[in-house]
Amino acid sequence: MSEVKKIATRDSYGNALVELGKEHENLIVLDADLAAATKTGIFKKAFPERHVDCGIAECNMAGIAAGMSTCGYVPFMSSFAMFAAGRAFEQVRNSIGYPHLNVKIGATHAGISVGEDGATHQCNEDLALMREIPGMVVINPCDDVEARAAVKAAYEYVGPVYMRFGRLAVPVINDEITYKFEIGKGVELRPGKDITIIATGLPVSESLEAAKFLAEDGIDAQVINIHTIKPLDEELVVKAAQATGRVFTVEEHSIIGGLGSAVMECLAEKNPVKVTRIGVRDTFGESGPAKDLLHKYELDAEGIYKQIKAAL
Repeated sequence: MSEVKKIATRDSYGNALVELGKEHENLIVLDADLAAATKTGIFKKAFPERHVDCGIAECNMAGIAAGMSTCGYVPFMSSFAMFAAGRAFEQVRNSIGYPHLNVKIGATHAGISVGEDGATHQCNEDLALMREIPGMVVINPCDDVEARAAVKAAYEYVGPVYMRFGRLAVPVINDEITYKFEIGKGVELRPGKDITIIATGLPVSESLEAAKFLAEDGIDAQVINIHTIKPLDEELVVKAAQATGRVFTVEEHSIIGGLGSAVMECLAEKNPVKVTRIGVRDTFGESGPAKDLLHKYELDAEGIYKQIKAAL
């Protein structure tokens, strides 16, 4: 049997920008001296006149993007998640979020899977930071198909959007022909009657594998992909909780403030059930190969399976 195709969602981001650039002359890409890493270099090669390297000055880049958006352009500002959401938080909040400008933030190299770059670059707090900004749409795609569709949807949406992309190549689990992306709408990937696993980003494919392990133990797990953390698909989350009565959230992000928090906030108000959060547990990461780190922090299929079994 042939191996599953794997693509890093940061590559998907770069490729999607080029495709959109062919259709829309008002699309501008800004980066902070990281075009090769964020893959905006692909766009730069295709449309050099519409690519702006702002240098290692992410805060300034946010201001430039804000200004361009008021002149009829649709700017995509790109950097590592740690810099786009972390270093430039004030400017994103005050210059983009507060006036609700039409700026798109493409944040790559998020989560533990940044690997050898270590704790200073492994941003496990960005979803929490961006969720807090009023009016900010927060998207975390799980594979190449979804990532490219998300970039297109972000362009079409009028308002600020934060998109999270990864460095590590991940399995392509969606069918490009049949897949439909809609901001704020989750996707049921696997039906199940015993428990619900709600995942986002990189751990979505790992959660599907964990569900297979659980099935061998007689546990029928529903798997839901929440690609939009904000606005959250509360209808789908509540429906799943009502059906199974037991929910697990899985994210390559701190369990504080991200998907787990969003799901718990929703269910606490609308349908209280037991929820267990699986993610980075109030700790910094460390330097090491991405796959080894995902295993150590129990964010691979085996780790997710073990944590669910222990909680049950």
